[in-house]
Amino acid sequence: MKTIKLKTNIMCGSCIAKVTPILDETFGKDNWKVDLTDSKRILTVTTDNATGNDVIKAVDKVGYKAEEQNVN
Repeated sequence: MKTIKLKTNIMCGSCIAKVTPILDETFGKDNWKVDLTDSKRILTVTTDNATGNDVIKAVDKVGYKAEEQNVN
């Protein structure tokens, strides 16, 4: 398993509710989370075979943005 961390514009619980169906379907219910306490709103995805680009595309499908960068 690898961990992908991306900066997002997912800002609140309502935003999370909007991305939940696509992220659950694409990566699995317990394989992702968004840290709303971090100013970068870091989306962390644990996956066997997805790439950062796959995560970016999934988030984009519901109107949000994610970008790869150094998020540590």
